[in-house]
Amino acid sequence: SYKLHYRSTISHNALGKPHHRGMAVYSSELWDEIRGKLSMFPGGSVNLVKQESGIAVLTVNNPDRMNAFSGTMMLELQDRVSQLENWKEGKGLIVHGAGGTFCSGSDLNAVRAISNPQDGMKMCMFMQDTLTRLLRLPLISVALVEGRALGGGAELTTACDFRLMTPSSEIQFVHKHMGLVPGWGGAARLVRIVGSQGALKLLAAALKVDSALAERIGLSDGVVATGAGTALAEAEHWLGDFTRGPAPVIQAIKKVALSGRERPLEDALRKEKEVFGTVWGGSANLEALARKSKHK
Repeated sequence: SYKLHYRSTISHNALGKPHHRGMAVYSSELWDEIRGKLSMFPGGSVNLVKQESGIAVLTVNNPDRMNAFSGTMMLELQDRVSQLENWKEGKGLIVHGAGGTFCSGSDLNAVRAISNPQDGMKMCMFMQDTLTRLLRLPLISVALVEGRALGGGAELTTACDFRLMTPSSEIQFVHKHMGLVPGWGGAARLVRIVGSQGALKLLAAALKVDSALAERIGLSDGVVATGAGTALAEAEHWLGDFTRGPAPVIQAIKKVALSGRERPLEDALRKEKEVFGTVWGGSANLEALARKSKHK
């Protein structure tokens, strides 16, 4: 049977090396087989650039297929998330797609090859786990949606804390048209973003959500301009307002907000106390006290 847990574990990444899995959802003892099958479907890449500013840029790069996730890209995404979990200097993350579009979900070549229910369930668990770990990173994250975010790509946007869209972009949960429901955790996350009735409307009607509607219903946090590199630069500027300050403080803020979102109140209070203890009396706190900067 599939085991569900919320504690840190050790697993193996796509290269076979052990890594710390942080806030995982499922145990990975059944994943060796699905990793082997996913590795049989190459194409594209998931690229990660960590910047000195503390903001990383993760690029879904398979433009010939509207940045659909091949099997190896799913493995690479897990590996990139593992790298970010261990990035002590990190403060923020931008997730975007190459070639002027966001992501069209999973590559149908891989999907057809693992269409039996058992393999489909394992892929579902694998991607749920990876995207949950992405959301639980101690970084403030934003999905920059250019072009279209379809199916699993729409689900990927919900695995970030915020979403920014360009004026002509669209988010569409097209799963109904494929005879499916979201399987990468997108439905559960969507309910937390737009409410249960809002999520039901988007899923049941497979609505094309443009930037104006997305902002109106709370799916988007703003619109950025387009142009060569303009959207990414604007997203970095927008995120910079939230990542200004020392990395330990920004990470602590993300941790307490995450705890409040996911845990019952008493557990969230205990977690907040623990995180508070990691920054009280720290260098940033002592420097602020010396400056008497509380009310600035």
